[in-house]
Amino acid sequence: MSDILNKILTVKVQEIAAARASKPLAAMETESQAATAPRDFVGAIRTKIDQGLPAVIAEIKQASPSKGLLRGRVKSAMTSSDLTMGNTLGTEIEGFDPAEIAASYARHGAACLSILTDRQFFMGSTDYLKQARTACELPVLRKDFILDDYQVFESRAMGADCILLIVSAFLLFPYPNEKHAADPLARMRQLEFLAHSLGMAVLVEVHDADELELALQLSTPLIGINNRNLRTFETHLDTTLQLLEQISAEKIVVTESGIKTRDDVTLMQAHQVNTFLVGETFMRADDPGVELERLFF
Repeated sequence: MSDILNKILTVKVQEIAAARASKPLAAMETESQAATAPRDFVGAIRTKIDQGLPAVIAEIKQASPSKGLLRGRVKSAMTSSDLTMGNTLGTEIEGFDPAEIAASYARHGAACLSILTDRQFFMGSTDYLKQARTACELPVLRKDFILDDYQVFESRAMGADCILLIVSAFLLFPYPNEKHAADPLARMRQLEFLAHSLGMAVLVEVHDADELELALQLSTPLIGINNRNLRTFETHLDTTLQLLEQISAEKIVVTESGIKTRDDVTLMQAHQVNTFLVGETFMRADDPGVELERLFF
């Protein structure tokens, strides 16, 4: 599993090239400008915090390479290694309704949504994002491996209100595009500037102190600390706590992965962490929205 991130990024570059060949950048830029107005992702989080409530970014995802299928039932054959290898294209799933899940999250107190759109490794879809956003008024994060300006325009075109920049992806993978700076920080700044110019927020994700040092040089207030190492997929909540002291108060710390119990929530709140991105725990519940309310409210 140690090379899974590199494998995902290799496939992602191939997907970007195919998308560019199918629809030129200029056409995607035009679509992004015609999209419905962006919703205020950061504002939705601040509103919850100002009310003294936890700000929950509730995730919708079918599967992950580390946990397999999380929600729904497989109609066609899929082996246990297919997700790790990225061999899920064409797999049919039933019993997974992003619109229904999104509406339930909204009813039960979510601040924002996070929607997986990666197809091969997480069985996500751009259609899932569109369906979820239409079903409620919550701002939506496109959860994917963003490397290229094409994907930023694509995100806005599909209705995303926020994009994810994963620092480890920029450090690990030398993206072969001459239009992007070779320096990881410069590349992230380019994509952040473009996202902001389109009215989208940016959540920058880190896992260790070196990644955090780079993330803090971006202008976004949203600093996501992933308690799951994307190279090994091991999860430790201490990751968030260890990095907190390096982050100034004006930033919004989002703890990601591993929040499963009320004690986990209480631990984070005791350290002034009030924004949570949670997916697996909700996806395994009969009603994800009810589980959100039970865990946080």
